[in-house]
Amino acid sequence: MTFFRKDESLEAVGDRILEAVWATFPQLAKNQLALTWIPYDPPIAVNTGGALSSDEFWKYQPRGFHYRGVERIYPASVVKLFYLVAVSEWLETGMIEPSAELDRAVRDSIVDSSNDATSLIVDVLTGTTSGPELPPGPFETWKMQRNIVNRYFQSLGWEELETINVNHKTWCDGAYGRERAFLGTMMDNRNMLTTNATARLVHSIVGGVAVSSERSQQMMALMKRNLDPAALAADPENQVTGFLGQGLPLDTGVWSKAGLTSQVRHDAAYIELSDANPYLLVVFSEGPAQSQSETLLPFISGQVAEAMRGLSQG
Repeated sequence: MTFFRKDESLEAVGDRILEAVWATFPQLAKNQLALTWIPYDPPIAVNTGGALSSDEFWKYQPRGFHYRGVERIYPASVVKLFYLVAVSEWLETGMIEPSAELDRAVRDSIVDSSNDATSLIVDVLTGTTSGPELPPGPFETWKMQRNIVNRYFQSLGWEELETINVNHKTWCDGAYGRERAFLGTMMDNRNMLTTNATARLVHSIVGGVAVSSERSQQMMALMKRNLDPAALAADPENQVTGFLGQGLPLDTGVWSKAGLTSQVRHDAAYIELSDANPYLLVVFSEGPAQSQSETLLPFISGQVAEAMRGLSQG
């Protein structure tokens, strides 16, 4: 069972938003976009500071809308949210020891989207390292260890996670050596996520039930985005400009993680407007044109924000 339920009135609103997207971006192919939208109706069960137990939280099934939400798509840096949850679990259960250097890497991975920081996190999570190609025997052991994060997420038993793959580092130039061999000749072992899977993970974080209430709040602190124009101008690689936080009122609360390569532009965000109920929005877009577009995701975000105001008043 998916974590959200379909709702006819929400389907109608979602379809209207998509019609506006196709009309405004006629070059956008229907298979170059995927999104999942979860509006939180009262009583609001997220961002409660850990007021709800895990059992109580998962009894709450919000309305949701998705378009191609089950399609497997290369997630770019959005995968760092999954490594954030995994490292929090490992620390919570004593599988790894805390350290200042690990804390620095976790912070830089989410706040600045550092690939180098993420490399260390994957090494720590899996007990593997990058390097030259390995002989068959040691390589099989290496691959088994590298898949430990996949096994953890499969153990949660969430339907949305059944098709994901989260076993690779993120790169600037690309993988080499054993890392490239692990990708496969046709890159068939790449990281892959869906917007529904990403939405459920973020839902668990903002719900305060990812690992623990305290760990969830620590994760949210790392995901918090500053919408102040001066701060954005000072950081050209911020995760707001060209993403879901752009154009929202300055008093909006945005907790997010973006992903960007030459082929994709993604964002996963929990958003609190001052004049509407909170909501979760995950948008994946594919193709070189979408990668370069700093208007597509902000347009979708603006459409959803306006829809939220209407839903909240209704």
